[in-house]
Amino acid sequence: MKKVISAVLSLALSISALSYSMPKNVKAENPIVQTSFTPDPAPVVFGDELYIFTGCDREGNNDFYYMTGWQCFSTKDMKNWTDHGRILEDTSFSWCNKNDAWASQCIERNGKYYFYFTSTDPGGRGREIGVAVADSPEGPYRDVLKKPLCGPNWDYIDPTVMIDDDGQGWLMFGNPTCYYVKLKEDMVTLDGSVQHFDMNSQAFGPPAGDHKTSYGEGPWICKHGDLYYLIYAAFINGFGGESMAYSTAPSITGPWTYRGVIQEGSNCFTTHGGIIDYKDHSYFFYHKNGLKGGGSFNRSAACEEFTFNADGTIPVQKLTNNGPSQIEALNPFDKVEAETICFCSGVKTEKCSNGGVDICNIQDNSYVKISGVDFGEGADKFTACVSSAGDGGTIELHTDSTTGPVIGSCKVNGTGGWQEWKEVSCDVNVSGEHDLYLVFKGGSGYLMNVDWWQFEGAGSASHIDDGYIFRSKFDSGTDGWSSRGGATVSASTDVFYEGTGSVFVSERTSSWQGVSKALNYKFKAGETYSFSANVKYNSGDEETKFHFTLQYDDGSGDPQYTKIDTKMVNKGEWTQLANTEFTLPANGKNFYIYVETEEDDPQVDFYVDEIYAANGGIEIPGAGGGSGIKTSIGDVNSDGKINVFDVILARRYYIGKLNGTPLPNSVAKSVDTDSDSVFTIADIVQISNYVLGRPTGFAASK
Repeated sequence: MKKVISAVLSLALSISALSYSMPKNVKAENPIVQTSFTPDPAPVVFGDELYIFTGCDREGNNDFYYMTGWQCFSTKDMKNWTDHGRILEDTSFSWCNKNDAWASQCIERNGKYYFYFTSTDPGGRGREIGVAVADSPEGPYRDVLKKPLCGPNWDYIDPTVMIDDDGQGWLMFGNPTCYYVKLKEDMVTLDGSVQHFDMNSQAFGPPAGDHKTSYGEGPWICKHGDLYYLIYAAFINGFGGESMAYSTAPSITGPWTYRGVIQEGSNCFTTHGGIIDYKDHSYFFYHKNGLKGGGSFNRSAACEEFTFNADGTIPVQKLTNNGPSQIEALNPFDKVEAETICFCSGVKTEKCSNGGVDICNIQDNSYVKISGVDFGEGADKFTACVSSAGDGGTIELHTDSTTGPVIGSCKVNGTGGWQEWKEVSCDVNVSGEHDLYLVFKGGSGYLMNVDWWQFEGAGSASHIDDGYIFRSKFDSGTDGWSSRGGATVSASTDVFYEGTGSVFVSERTSSWQGVSKALNYKFKAGETYSFSANVKYNSGDEETKFHFTLQYDDGSGDPQYTKIDTKMVNKGEWTQLANTEFTLPANGKNFYIYVETEEDDPQVDFYVDEIYAANGGIEIPGAGGGSGIKTSIGDVNSDGKINVFDVILARRYYIGKLNGTPLPNSVAKSVDTDSDSVFTIADIVQISNYVLGRPTGFAASK
């Protein structure tokens, strides 16, 4: 977002640029793009993807809004963004001036994509609103009019476009006045004259400085429920630079009512963006100074998730460096474009000879992070399409951090050119859901380019809709499970229920210490799921009570707990904790599941394996056993039968009792055959009689 700048404002901006030139936290995931500067984000949903169209602030130490083209990015999960490259340059059309590729927005109608943008008349007569047309969001875009749609006029900047419920198209734009005009169905012809709203304080907020209302520029028109929303950059007394405010109306042309501030000030003087609903979530887009080299004239797109208030108002947004949560996992068994990135360092993107975009300018220790990658039951092969005009290097594959476990290492040799592509592969060992890091290693200079990558393995089947949500098999690590309460949690290959590993929980000093996992976006409050975990312990009492527990936040300020399942577990035996119809509390959020023991039971070390979650009603295979406290009278060794071995074991316990050894709690009921709460020789006689076919005093019940 830009404006015609007075001498005083120009000086203020120059000071602002110096004030905000310090590098930000470059490891944050907000801004959402790190390979270029991306001002003026304009979000739109096409199909099952959310796209943003942005400008491109010129690299370097700028003293004005020099913008060299327009870019396009998309996401399906709100964390990983695919770079579709530059869709238009600043001088793509003859009537556009250099360095004036200002704010834009795109919309689809009848299978065509219409891209509205701001430029400047080369003759210096004012700003212009142009429109380009394409057959896909990524382009190529065509100049169908061979001239501007609106202008020239110095007020005509920052277009926003909407097709109303009745099919009527509308275009709005303007600084310092908000203009509007109807569009004909072809979306490239004005339907009537350009008009403007009555810029009064009731409609657009109180005056600020020399502005008659709060409205500044950058309008954004949309509808949520029955209300129309006009979002705009605003001047609000008490905040530095532009803020974001909004008005609502019962129709697209008003009457508008000022509703307040969404964003309080900006760290790069200007702000520009909009709100949008996507996959049952609501998002607020804006730009800020957030990358190294950023400032008032080098801005970056960012995003926050929010929830509308019950009356339709929008809460003031807290701007973060983390951005929104991921809403679905990334499937690594599909071919993934290398320019699909959550965060990167030391990487740029460029046009690829294979089509689309590749990542380039890769040097030693450059890396790319891909968030929330679901390997399911496992991957054993990695393939990448690479090129190198030099000696190449190595792609190290890490999970969860740049220094996390190495799951594979792929050697890349020279291919004879930066656009000469070859496929390279390596063996990998990974399962479960992880953040994936591609860490590049090699000598000096640029190492390689990467076009795409893909995994293979058994986990590909888990991406078929079989009702399973996650499967933690622990065959190659702890699969994202972590310590609860300070217990030591580690991967073990010595003991396992199935596969080749389990997770081992040790050094516990309290019963609630165990192994824990946060439930992610796939789990919804009020919905029903099936959970299963298999547990085993090898030392201590003959039985211990285990809990599969849910912890959650109900808004009270104190954590809440409920049991998914509870069982008595026999020492040395795998036991399944499971519930096929467990409903997450409707008032809950921030869900965690964990395995722990009963408060009064010994703090034993234990193993957990094959922890699964699925849609409600799905029976998850498991170890069985451990159905409850040992109440099978006479079945002293809990093998489901009463025979001579129970007599022998009962005699041993009786001798131990006579020698001062306490009777284990796990067998107290099974040996008390006459139910008098005392273990005597008479109980042993009754077990012996039962084995001999002469039952007296008790019945063998399960």
